[in-house]
Amino acid sequence: MEKRVSYYLSRKCVLTWLIAIVLAASAGCRIAFYCGWKGAGSQTVWQYLILPLAANLTALLVVLVSGKERLYRMSIPAALWAAVTALRIEKLPIYIVPALRVLPWLLMFAVFIVLHKTFAGTLRCRWLAALILVGELAMECVSSYLLNGAAILISAVASALMTLALLLTVVFMKKQTDGKYHATWGDRSDGRRVRTLAPITYVGAYIMPDRVGASNHIEVPFDLDAIEKYVHEKRKQGMPSFGITHVLLTAYVRCCAQYPALNRFVAGQRIYSRDDDIQFSMIVKKDMTVEAPDTAIKLHLNPADTAEDVYRKFDAAVDEVKNSPIDNSLDEVAAFFTKIPGVLLKFVIWILKTMDYFGLLPKFLLEVSPFHGSVFFTSMGSLGIPPVTHHLYDFGNLPAFIAVGCKRRAVELNADGVPVTKKYVDCTFNLDERAVDGFYYATVLRMFQRIVRHPEQLDSPPETVVHDVP
Repeated sequence: MEKRVSYYLSRKCVLTWLIAIVLAASAGCRIAFYCGWKGAGSQTVWQYLILPLAANLTALLVVLVSGKERLYRMSIPAALWAAVTALRIEKLPIYIVPALRVLPWLLMFAVFIVLHKTFAGTLRCRWLAALILVGELAMECVSSYLLNGAAILISAVASALMTLALLLTVVFMKKQTDGKYHATWGDRSDGRRVRTLAPITYVGAYIMPDRVGASNHIEVPFDLDAIEKYVHEKRKQGMPSFGITHVLLTAYVRCCAQYPALNRFVAGQRIYSRDDDIQFSMIVKKDMTVEAPDTAIKLHLNPADTAEDVYRKFDAAVDEVKNSPIDNSLDEVAAFFTKIPGVLLKFVIWILKTMDYFGLLPKFLLEVSPFHGSVFFTSMGSLGIPPVTHHLYDFGNLPAFIAVGCKRRAVELNADGVPVTKKYVDCTFNLDERAVDGFYYATVLRMFQRIVRHPEQLDSPPETVVHDVP
């Protein structure tokens, strides 16, 4: 992956607020200019008001809202600023020949590329961008001095202030030095794009565009001898509701700690990694009756979590759902959708799918959605039936669905040829093979089996946590 530097602006810094004041002043000048220009046509409104104002307000939002983690979004107002500048230069008398009017656009496109790569951190020499902006600011100041007319002068001042704000941002933005990964273009709010994939893996997401068509199914039985002993021991230690689900879920978390690609997902034909954020979803019932409503819980787990950590987080989420007299956030969102007429609701869902494809869903929707996560668990044990082979949802980005069945007994011959009764629990795994290949999943399942044969290792954090590739 291309090396880059991450920059940020802190709202606690007075210089950040100076940039915000300059942007607000530029927006104010734009509005004052439009109010003082009588009879402006639609082209003038777009060139001198809408596009520049959009650049001002977008930059203001980025500086004050996204400056700490996503300052690279300053490329958006920089693109608008470059377009407005190109339109203004195009009107100069020297470009009266139509063939020459492409030159301002080529020039400002080159300037935008420099700014874009600077904010994205791939062009480390940010003083090149600063030098370009200083030159542009100087020209705007000279042109402002030569202009006649109050309205035109206000417009020129507004342009100079926007250029000054970009210059101050380039000069005063600071490097991230915490050693952590910070989002950039191509990332989603719920995942980091994996950029060092093998070509066949990259193409595979286009060959198999749907999650259902890319799913692999496998059923794995687990011997319950070691698991039940471990469960009884944990209950003696003060975890009365500790069960098989806690063991299997912690085993999955431990596999993610050693095989981090297990926590990848596919969205918009791109492969992303959630890194250390393992998102677990599960449908629960408030009461074990046919009439009781279903709802979903969602946990954020960490690769270093132990069985006790998972138990505390899991049971806290279940208790909150079962003991709360009101619906949770997911139920409230679903209830809102039921109020939309059916034909319109189908269109709304299409809009949401399109937004999800491009990674534009609001973060609060991603948080409440059980269809966006690392793995979905369902337990058939309390229902007394074998595990279903559950489909993967085409909406959302879940790469794995695990179903746990009821306990069963089987008579087998031991090493001495004597019949013995063994207890098993069957699990079905439905996995998206676009995220990782079959060999990787097979390696993970072997580790999963080793863990459940010796679940006591889940009492302590893993010695090392492996992180996904860039």
